[in-house]
Amino acid sequence: MMILLEVALGVLLLGIVVSYLLHGRRAAERAAVTERRVEAYMQTIRREGTNPELSAMTDAELKDLLLSSARNLKLQSERKWYLLLGGVVVAFFSAIMVATQDGTRGFAVALVIGAIVLYGLNEYLGRRMREPLTAKGLDIERLRVE
Repeated sequence: MMILLEVALGVLLLGIVVSYLLHGRRAAERAAVTERRVEAYMQTIRREGTNPELSAMTDAELKDLLLSSARNLKLQSERKWYLLLGGVVVAFFSAIMVATQDGTRGFAVALVIGAIVLYGLNEYLGRRMREPLTAKGLDIERLRVE
């Protein structure tokens, strides 16, 4: 049993090291995709001309605006997932604490309440993440890089 645990920890450590080594390449690929999406969106804004405020900007201004908006969207998205992950941990341990008093029924009720709260938090953070971009007249889906 101990050998299996040691092998599993070794594989986990190896996975973490490989992920860390490939992080720079993934970041460079993501930056290149973001650049291409920003360039394409700039062309669409110029071609369609639906937002006169964006159409009046120079290429450098528009590119800076779109790149910073894409970066802010990415940061807000990461922040949202970290908060939700922390919320899941808190909800799970809260459910365990309730389970010590009320058994499995209390555990299930606490998990359901935690899930509802986390769903509401996800919706709130998602809307708050999109509001500044839609106020500028930007299409969020064109800036999002998965």
